[in-house]
Amino acid sequence: MANASTPTLVPAAELARRNSMTFPNESADYRRARTTLLAEEIELRRHIERVAHMRRALPPGGAVTGDYRFDGEHGPVDFAGLFGDKDTLVVYSYMFGPQRERPCPMCTSLLSAWEGEAADVEQRVALAVVARAPLERVLAFTKARGWRDLRLFSDLNGHFSRDYFGVTEQGEDIPALNVFTRRDGTIRHFWAGEMGFETADPGQDPRGAPDPMPLWTILDLTPDGRGADWYPKLEYR
Repeated sequence: MANASTPTLVPAAELARRNSMTFPNESADYRRARTTLLAEEIELRRHIERVAHMRRALPPGGAVTGDYRFDGEHGPVDFAGLFGDKDTLVVYSYMFGPQRERPCPMCTSLLSAWEGEAADVEQRVALAVVARAPLERVLAFTKARGWRDLRLFSDLNGHFSRDYFGVTEQGEDIPALNVFTRRDGTIRHFWAGEMGFETADPGQDPRGAPDPMPLWTILDLTPDGRGADWYPKLEYR
């Protein structure tokens, strides 16, 4: 039974029927199918919000106690320093380890999109990108791409990348997305993306939900979708 704070939702199919949009020269079959799809899209929106509510309601995560040290454009910083004046921190582990001359194209595509939103994101939470490559190499690459707003750091001793799944036991880079909180002087882990190869569905690359990569969100709206044999590159000729 819904409580007083839970609104009563109109069935998605009813909301879909209220939609009055039609487009030039569309057939009746198209409109019927689109209305059915619209009801599913409304349900998806509601499910995304339910999942987000569950995420926000997670109990406190583990305290952050490791010896984590970073080097940034403005000098060395400890883990608390990544928060700045915010009480929530989002950290992306960039696949740009010391063995790489250039970073992962997929990570770079994601971060290129985030670069355009970084100034907005930082109005509410701190956003940091951590790589294991030397800072000079990281900054040279990002400068060449014209990134200005993302804050990038080198993981000086590799402890953070090891503890929060930015590197495998074999020393190979893997992407990771972690969220941390600072409450009453205590820094805790809040949430991490935990969908990898073990949780992937047949025929799909590992992906989160919602997918944090705008590229895939756009392609998911198109007739051919993401495809199975195309991935972003660092540059196109």
